[in-house]
Amino acid sequence: MQILAIESSSLTAGAAIIKDDVVLAEYSVSFKKTHSQTLLPMIDEVVKMTETNLKELDAIAISAGPGSFTGLRIGSATAKGLCLALDKPLVEVSTLEAMAFGCGPYNGLICPMIDARRRQVYTALYRFDEELNMVCVMEPKLLLMEELAQNLKELKSDDENVLFTGDGMHVHGAWLKENVSKSKMAPAVCSTPRAAAVAELGAKKWREGKAINADDHRPIYLKKSQAEQEREAGIYTKGSLRPGESGTQAKIC
Repeated sequence: MQILAIESSSLTAGAAIIKDDVVLAEYSVSFKKTHSQTLLPMIDEVVKMTETNLKELDAIAISAGPGSFTGLRIGSATAKGLCLALDKPLVEVSTLEAMAFGCGPYNGLICPMIDARRRQVYTALYRFDEELNMVCVMEPKLLLMEELAQNLKELKSDDENVLFTGDGMHVHGAWLKENVSKSKMAPAVCSTPRAAAVAELGAKKWREGKAINADDHRPIYLKKSQAEQEREAGIYTKGSLRPGESGTQAKIC
């Protein structure tokens, strides 16, 4: 079993290869360059360093979201292109699930958080059972911070720790410490999405028969893009035409 994994849902871009449950290589970069610049060279590097024959891959795993709209689209296009060229299936891995998996096993709740601005986060809740299998306690959602705090109040026991991770933790960490009892903040090594976690979860899902045709893959956004929201609200660029007016098609913000 051999899986190539791609992570591009946040500022961090990454590629990893796992073979027979051993992570052979992982390449991650968190820097101000677009994933369209970094992702393919990173994939090429891990393939070369591990002397991997792409034709021998069993599948390609993708961090499917939620996260950055642009990053997810770049990762999706890259994964689909590789699957098409190599005639390989694709395995979708929730970004939040991969983030939580990278923090385990942890004795308590794990709350991955991706900042969605305006006091909102993409988030979910997980914990590890006695066999160290990760269990989803709350499905991925887009929540206001106050809504997240209420969900945690309902789902965690009074003496249970909750470990926060992700860029949402960095943005809202002070607020969480004041408003959520027994809050813990993940260290830097496991506070960003990692391609190795996507690879390991992708391998597990592949064994479970959860691979799909790449054409069927769609990124998980959980909310509409800013452009879509403005279009639905009827917000147009200055000088553009309203629906029903004659002339060239209006340009929408």
